[in-house]
Amino acid sequence: MALIYIVEDDISIQEIERFALSNAGYQVEGFASAEKFYEALKEKAPDLILLDIMLPDEDGLAIVKKLRSQRETVSIPIIMVTAKTTELDKVKGLDIGADDYMTKPFGIMELISRVKALLRRSAPAQEKDRILRSGSVVLDRGRHAVYVEDQPCELTYKEYELLKLLMINAGIVTTREVILDRIWGTDFEGESRTLDMHIKTLRQKLGNAGSMIKTIRNVGYMLTEQEM
Repeated sequence: MALIYIVEDDISIQEIERFALSNAGYQVEGFASAEKFYEALKEKAPDLILLDIMLPDEDGLAIVKKLRSQRETVSIPIIMVTAKTTELDKVKGLDIGADDYMTKPFGIMELISRVKALLRRSAPAQEKDRILRSGSVVLDRGRHAVYVEDQPCELTYKEYELLKLLMINAGIVTTREVILDRIWGTDFEGESRTLDMHIKTLRQKLGNAGSMIKTIRNVGYMLTEQEM
């Protein structure tokens, strides 16, 4: 049974989320502050974190940065929840390490769908080739690590899976539909713009190597072997 931590200071919202996810078969623990969350994290790491941006003692974005800077928590899937609605807010959240983004108010079925999809995609995969190489980019499946020009490149879970899919299909166009299905799941009901934002942040983190990710207009994306 997957363990989910909910970090939400609005107790009424937290209770609704806990009730819904518990009924969906998950083990759930809720925290109204960053302090309580950190205390629980020291005892046991969850399989997924549902994190509100606006907390009384620490900004949710700052929490994500801390989690992504520590080996023990760098790969824990994170869904950010906020009342903010601008695209800039979404890009910022994804850029610092969140794997998905939900804007209040949202439906319970959408919440469960996002959680299921993210947990499914974060499950360890048994794959044949451990090392993938494209240009100056090396992806080590065994270590769940990415290196660019022999330097570590920190990616979120979604960015890592997106890069892996493109590297496996290097030189071949991968359609938007296939990417959304493989990375977000068949029950994903969010905007396709989510994919574009992840591609943008992935390119930025890869530096010059990011130019290998080509946009095929109205079709999808393709990874080439040559940097521009």
